[in-house]
Amino acid sequence: MSDTRSRALEAAVSLVGEQGVRALTHARVDDRAGLPRGSTSNWFRTRHALVAGVTTWIAERERADFAAVGPIAPRDEDELVDAFCVMIAVETGPFAARTRARYAMFLEGSSDPVLLAPLLAQRAALEEWMQILLAGIGVTPADDVTRATMAALDGVVLHRLTVDPNAELRPVVARIVHAAVAA
Repeated sequence: MSDTRSRALEAAVSLVGEQGVRALTHARVDDRAGLPRGSTSNWFRTRHALVAGVTTWIAERERADFAAVGPIAPRDEDELVDAFCVMIAVETGPFAARTRARYAMFLEGSSDPVLLAPLLAQRAALEEWMQILLAGIGVTPADDVTRATMAALDGVVLHRLTVDPNAELRPVVARIVHAAVAA
């Protein structure tokens, strides 16, 4: 991938994560990325193409981050709680802007299947991963247990991004994991 295109996409994610979807314009992306005017429109001719590019980029970056961590194989409930706490801390810390951008893109794409497709594919991969993690600690999760666990963890992420960035994670995440184990 072109360095210019990557810079534009990173700048776009940063803009959306900090200022919302309305801030996403070709000119603002060029400015944020330090690119000559018109550079972003060379890669993404329309705003729709830019939004689709950002959506795909977010999903790709998240998959790359998970792959870089390598397989996480918690052996018990406590280790799974620890792993989820680390993930949430990263999503709401160093990657907070990207996480906000992902949520914004979900809302933006809710009525556009083309925009939503990469995020839904990412979500399906995360559901599969969640089932593997739960199975690793002896839980045979039904689809509803997996979705409920993911929804609860998403709620913790959203809470930290919007209401309380320093909210303590372990007690809440432990309850979520315990509920999945008990289901």
